[in-house]
Amino acid sequence: MVSLLTEGLVARGFDVTLFATGDSETSARLHAVCPHGYDEDRTIMPKVWESLHISELFEHANDFDIIHNNFDFLPLTYSNLVNTPVISTIHGFSSPEIFPVYKKYNGSSFYVAISDADRLPELDYIKTIHHGIDLQQFDFQPQSADYLLFFGRIHHDKGAKEAIEIAKACRRKLILAGIVQDENYYNQSVKPYLDDEHVIYVGSVGPLERNQLLGQAYALLHPINFDEPFGLSVIEAMACGTPVIAFNRGSMPELITHGKNGFLISGCEEAVDYVAKVRDLHRAECRQVVEDHFTAGRMVEQYIDVYTQILEEIM
Repeated sequence: MVSLLTEGLVARGFDVTLFATGDSETSARLHAVCPHGYDEDRTIMPKVWESLHISELFEHANDFDIIHNNFDFLPLTYSNLVNTPVISTIHGFSSPEIFPVYKKYNGSSFYVAISDADRLPELDYIKTIHHGIDLQQFDFQPQSADYLLFFGRIHHDKGAKEAIEIAKACRRKLILAGIVQDENYYNQSVKPYLDDEHVIYVGSVGPLERNQLLGQAYALLHPINFDEPFGLSVIEAMACGTPVIAFNRGSMPELITHGKNGFLISGCEEAVDYVAKVRDLHRAECRQVVEDHFTAGRMVEQYIDVYTQILEEIM
C-alpha cells in the first residue's frame, strides 16, 4: 500500500521522501537507515533499528510539509516534539494494549482508518480510506477452473482450517497459498489434510503465480476468525473476476455486496450451501466493483485530499 501510494504521488508531481529499508525500490527519494528488513536479516535487533529508523525521520521533520506515518503507534510518541503535522494510517490494532498511545495523541495527530469497521469509537478520524490495488497486476478471467482457493497467512485468524472443512464438505479441490505464520497451527490443522490431490498447499507465491491462482479459482474462501480491518486478497480475487465467500466479520460488508460479488456467511455450514450459488454470480461484476472502488489511483487521490485538508487547517 505504501509503495503504491508513494509511486502514485511521485507520478502526480509531488516531492516524496520514503523512509524505508536500504534495499527498497522507489521512484521517490529514498532515505534509509536500516539496510534490510529485520525479518530478512535475523542479525538485526528490531527495537534498536525501529528506534533509529523513526528518530531519523523526526530529526528531519522540518524538511517536510507533512509526515505520513504507516508504522503503527511508535512514531506518534515523537509527533508532539515537531511542528510538522503527522497523519497516521492505522492498519488495524495489533492489541488493545496499544490504545493508550492513540488516545493520548488523538487531539494532536490526524488518523485515517482503512475501514469503517476498524474505527475505535474513542478516536477522531479525518477519513476512512480503503486500500487500492494496481489493476495492471491482476488479469480479468471470464472463465474459471473448479478449485476453491484459500489465499492468506496460515494462521487461526485467517481460517485455513475452516477453508479445508468447507472444501471437503463440498467435495471440491482446495488450493492453499500463503506463508505459515503459526507452525503449530499448520502442523495440527492443515498438514494432516494435505494430499497433493484434493487439498494442496503451494506456499508463498509471487505476483505472476498469484495472478494465475486468483484468476482461475472458482471462488476465494475467506473464513476469517477475527474482525479483519481490511482484506487485500478479497479485492485482489475480485479484480480477477473471482467471487469471494467470506465470514461476515470486520470490514467484509464494506468489500462484498452479498449476492453481487460474493457472499457474506455466518459459518462453514452456510458456506457449503453458497458454494453452489457462486455459478449464479457474474465475474465481470466482481471486476467492476474493484474498478469502481478499490483502485490505487482512487486511494492516492483520497490521500491527496486529506493532505490538502490538513495543510489548510494549520495555515
